[in-house]
Amino acid sequence: MEVIVAKTAGFCFGVKRAVDKVYEQIEHAGKPIYTYGPIIHNEEVVKDFEEKGVRVIESEEELKALRDGIVIIRSHGVGKHVYDILEENGIEIVDATCPFVKKIHKIVQEQNQAGRRLIIIGNESHPEVQGIKGWGNDNTLVVETPDQVDNLPFSEGEKLCIVSQTTFNYKKFQDLVEKFSKTRYDILVLNTICNATQERQVEARRIASEVDAMIVVGGKTSSNTQKLYEICQKECKNTYYIQTLGDLDPECISSVRSVGITAGASTPNHIIEEVHTNVRIKF
Repeated sequence: MEVIVAKTAGFCFGVKRAVDKVYEQIEHAGKPIYTYGPIIHNEEVVKDFEEKGVRVIESEEELKALRDGIVIIRSHGVGKHVYDILEENGIEIVDATCPFVKKIHKIVQEQNQAGRRLIIIGNESHPEVQGIKGWGNDNTLVVETPDQVDNLPFSEGEKLCIVSQTTFNYKKFQDLVEKFSKTRYDILVLNTICNATQERQVEARRIASEVDAMIVVGGKTSSNTQKLYEICQKECKNTYYIQTLGDLDPECISSVRSVGITAGASTPNHIIEEVHTNVRIKF
């Protein structure tokens, strides 16, 4: 059996940087360590940190009650008000926000001040999008589907600035921008999908179109992994989404001649290697 592993599979720059920052704090901090939300969307990594004493804070209420320790801002970033809460309580902040996400926060702030209404293309429930929205104002909107564009409440002559969730599907972003462009509004479009996401999606699509079965490895809550799965499924009907090797049903790939493997940006390399080695040796 031929096994093709995507070169772009595994930790992206922003995720590796965030994970390394947590390990640094575990090594050197002499006080309690917290992350506001899971540091990345991978359950195996989060579990490892918890075993080393890092606690996940899930709500703003818990955050407001904190009076001691270090809070690590996760790679997805947070809204400005979270920094305000931590600074007011005198809590030490270690900022592991992905620099590409941080750049969007700056754009949103600047364009708001310039008088443009911000449109974020992405999934409103995703923490990265919630964080980006937290640097805007009450007029900031989130759009994910073409239907939503038709129902947006714009004023006459309103100026818009469009940004994107870093892990959004590039083709869907283009389609939504085109729909906005058909309106009469003054629009500034900034493609803030990160290059690593685009490269990963392009490579995954190409591999999936060439193999009999495709395996996508990543956390079930990982937005970029879910999008990889959707892309691969369109090219290869035998596409399987697994979190670890234990989720892989051997029957799924027992009778195929070629298998492709890709993984989300928050999937550790040792999990990808384990899947690759198992498929190569057993089949």
